[in-house]
Amino acid sequence: MITLVVIASVLIAGITIYQYKEQGKDYHDDRLQRKEEQILKSISYVLKETTYPVNTENLGLIFRDEIYKIANVENVNFNIYDLEGNLIKSSRPSFEADSIANCLNSNVLNYLRDTGESRFVEEKRAAGDNYQATYTYINDLKFKPIGILNLPYFEDNTFNNKELKEFLFRLGMVYLLMLILAIGLAYFISKYITRSLQTISDKINRTNLTRQNEKIYLANPGDEIAKLVDSYNRMIDELEESAVKLARSEREQAWREMAKQVAHEIKNPLTPLRLTVQSFERKFDPNDPDIQKKVNEFSKTLIQQIDTMSNIATAFSSFADMPAQQNETLNVVKVVRLALEIFNEDYIHFIADEEEIIAKLDRTQLIRVITNLVKNAIQAVPDVESPRILVTVATEGPHVKISVADNGVGILDENREKVFEPKFTTKSSGTGLGLGMVKNIVENYGGTINFTSKIGKGTVFTIRFPKE
Repeated sequence: MITLVVIASVLIAGITIYQYKEQGKDYHDDRLQRKEEQILKSISYVLKETTYPVNTENLGLIFRDEIYKIANVENVNFNIYDLEGNLIKSSRPSFEADSIANCLNSNVLNYLRDTGESRFVEEKRAAGDNYQATYTYINDLKFKPIGILNLPYFEDNTFNNKELKEFLFRLGMVYLLMLILAIGLAYFISKYITRSLQTISDKINRTNLTRQNEKIYLANPGDEIAKLVDSYNRMIDELEESAVKLARSEREQAWREMAKQVAHEIKNPLTPLRLTVQSFERKFDPNDPDIQKKVNEFSKTLIQQIDTMSNIATAFSSFADMPAQQNETLNVVKVVRLALEIFNEDYIHFIADEEEIIAKLDRTQLIRVITNLVKNAIQAVPDVESPRILVTVATEGPHVKISVADNGVGILDENREKVFEPKFTTKSSGTGLGLGMVKNIVENYGGTINFTSKIGKGTVFTIRFPKE
């Protein structure tokens, strides 16, 4: 836009200068022709009124005084030559006679004689100005040439040049203003365009295969921007399809890994159970006086191993087969407070912004979520000098926000991506299914769960549930 304004200003300035020169040339040509016609009329009038015979020899006598009168009336000097090109009379003062050619150039005479034209125009430059001179036949009363009229004419362009400079100055001011406006307009247009591009860039930077991505919606975008937005939105649709396929594949892989884990966990207690049974069978003696004691020890060992397998089965069952959601309208503050009452640790604190925050959730599953998070927090602060766990409930727009913060050991950076994975655990005991189950419950409600952690400072888990 700025370039177009500059080019337009240069072109218009050039055209203006050319136009002024052509206009000045036309003006001088027209003025010279009018002066020539007026002088010829005056000469014709003198020839009609003179008492001298009208011929070449008497031109000097006829115009002896009349030439000065005509020059004075027309305000222009001129010369009269005979047909051979010799000067007869000039209207200029005698002291300028030296600057007047006493004999015409042969080119002028040849042109008038050979071409049959009655007028010849000579153009030159003299003293830095354009100079023109016309040579025209002077006819007698019977239209027979008797002499040659020479009218010299210097073009005075002072006024035109002044007008041109003033016009170019005004034109320059106008285009300077237009240039400033063009720069301002170009700036705002570029900001408008780049704003759309910035929106697209921000969306692209936030695009992530692991979560749902938002599409771009722009009001009245340009054609090119609209095509770019459509391409991005199509890419998001394809990305979501790929994410669904990837998630399905990951779930299948997770279940396969879980099946291996279940088999491994069950085999662990089966081995000592088998050895205990075999040992008891081999050493059983009904007559042994300590038989009752041995039977009790045997039974106790069996019961412990059976309880271990039962706990394993319960944990995997809770994770793999979530009970159907029984949504009910409940007070989240009350339910969370109830869930914390089963813990005896005096360093667990509860804060709620309001006494009542209503949402539609499953009471049992909400309690399971809080219980698992608080258990994890308790396990993170065993070696802390002044352990502290803070559970908060608050309203955040259309969501309920629940946070569980501790000042425990924190989560290592290399473990951040694995926290919610099934069977992942940093503890020596446990199945690693607790946080996976929590994430499953939260996402089934259309909620989100995330955390922030710093080594040696603690961890904060934050859950957001939609109220409706």
